[in-house]
Amino acid sequence: MPNDASRGDAAFEPAALAEREALITGKPPRLPPMTAEEMGPEAMETVRDIRRAVGLDPDGMTEVPDYMSTILRHTGLYRAFGDYGLQLLKGVISPRDRELAILRTGWLCRAPFEWAEHVAIGQRCGVTQEEIERVTRGSSDPAWSANDRAILRAVEELHADAMISDETWADLAKFLDQLQLIELPFLIGHYHQVAFYQNAIRLRPPPGSLGLSAR
Repeated sequence: MPNDASRGDAAFEPAALAEREALITGKPPRLPPMTAEEMGPEAMETVRDIRRAVGLDPDGMTEVPDYMSTILRHTGLYRAFGDYGLQLLKGVISPRDRELAILRTGWLCRAPFEWAEHVAIGQRCGVTQEEIERVTRGSSDPAWSANDRAILRAVEELHADAMISDETWADLAKFLDQLQLIELPFLIGHYHQVAFYQNAIRLRPPPGSLGLSAR
């Protein structure tokens, strides 16, 4: 059964993580952000919706972050993708379980932007700093509850094999209802997509982001 990092432990050693950071955030973005003059009302409303969904003041920013204004060049796609993401953020899986799944996804994808952002969001949803550190070790860490371990193991198995084992599914079904069981692979898949585009475009994280060092 796939367990922790399907890429192998060496990919998560400090030197390898530093190399990963340099590859993604240590080089210039591959696409430029839009200027303030290029941003239209539809794009601005999308930004406000996303901030509202993650618990931030929708009007509490002085300028649109570069990462948003870059993707909003494709406003229709980002709006549709954003609506899907917002549905998941308002979904039937509890915020804490959701963030554990996203954090493990971001770590396995070695996605500096996604990881750091969801360290902050996860803490707002009740994931402790100790648990965030434990996410980097995966479902094999003995300190996890049975429920938390099943969520993390589902992420690991989907990441490694695009499948959830019967054993893990049975463990998930002990505490997730049918709608939550349907939603979980959608959630995990969505945040793989987020990692893909953030990494591929080399989007700049917000100032002060600690990337894969965030806890």
